[in-house]
Amino acid sequence: MTISISMKRLPHGEGLPLPSYATEHAAGLDVVSAEDVTLAPGQRHPVETGFAIAIPDGYEVQVRPRSGLALKHGITLPNSPGTIDADYRGELKVLLVNLGNETFEIRRGDRIAQLIPAKVQRAVFAEVEELGDTVRGDRGFGSTGVAAL
Repeated sequence: MTISISMKRLPHGEGLPLPSYATEHAAGLDVVSAEDVTLAPGQRHPVETGFAIAIPDGYEVQVRPRSGLALKHGITLPNSPGTIDADYRGELKVLLVNLGNETFEIRRGDRIAQLIPAKVQRAVFAEVEELGDTVRGDRGFGSTGVAAL
């Protein structure tokens, strides 16, 4: 299924490629930086992309890290996946963080993240006195253990 997302290129985005799929079966569209940025270890920065979008009602666009940047350099998104709501009309910025040990240089035109359009399921909460029982119950973090065998 394909949806159409309107995009407005901003002046500092001139000459940059549109978000696009790198391969036929890629799930995410690669998005590039519209600015040069130096990220010191531990530093965060909202990287400009040079465009704004209008997402159709009933959808969001998820922003996800690029696995190669994460593995090789520790560059990721601190709020992964990030969400762009259908009613947002400002510039799309990608919040990156350097979890690596070395300074990382981002150059204008470098691929920095992936965008994945997704349907939104709305919910309402219904307050109740009791919740149904399950085998796990209220045991939380780590309660199912680590070993699979």
